This record gives sequence, C-alpha cells and structure tokens, in this order.
Amino acid sequence: MGKQTRPSRPTRRQKEEMKAWKLKPNTWLMVQDTPAKMELVSKSGLKKRVIRRGA
Repeated sequence: MGKQTRPSRPTRRQKEEMKAWKLKPNTWLMVQDTPAKMELVSKSGLKKRVIRRGA
C-alpha cells in the first residue's frame, strides 16, 4: 500500500485549475499533485475527485 498524505490547502495555480474544472477551490483540499493527475478531497471529507491532466 502507498503512503497516505495529509490533505493541504491548494496553491494559487491549483486553485486556477480547479476553477477551470468548475470547482470551488475553497471547498476542496489537495491530496496529491503529479504531472498526470491532481487528487482532491472535499473539506467535509465525503467526496474524492481526480482531475486528469494532459491527454
């Protein structure tokens, strides 16, 4: 199993990318940010979302 990271607040660049996907950045936290994908979790902790990059 992989090491789980603590969710953190998104950076300005990440917030702009979230807005492009029609998400509200103030309701999501970053779990993982790689060149291929960005993993998010809602602040309420009930939803997870993966944004794929490239393609």
